[in-house]
Amino acid sequence: MKRLLILAAVGETATGVALLVVPSLVGQLLLGAELTGIAMVVARVAGIALIALGVACLLARDDGGSPAQHGLLCGMLVYNTAACGVLGYAGTMLHMAGVLLWPAVLLHMAMAVWCLRCLGPLPGRK
Repeated sequence: MKRLLILAAVGETATGVALLVVPSLVGQLLLGAELTGIAMVVARVAGIALIALGVACLLARDDGGSPAQHGLLCGMLVYNTAACGVLGYAGTMLHMAGVLLWPAVLLHMAMAVWCLRCLGPLPGRK
């Protein structure tokens, strides 16, 4: 679990900084489209949120199965599952795809599975 949270901290913080500093480049790499206008503001706010998520992951890495760490893992599971779905939808239905879109989809899918494995079996199941 510690490795998952460290990897998430590094990845989300790096992506957040990129969205904050060069949002249009991230848009080009992920979606094959330059971000303009309000999309630049939304991308920067998303960047700040990813930095906050990265900080939370870094600070929780040593919490050893605490309720707070469990909650963070549940949040990470929701985030990675939704990111995989939204990015996959952008690529398949909206035909928006940059060079990093499908690697990002696969990465979010793998992170969601890893979160699920770290959360363990469902309550009442072994």
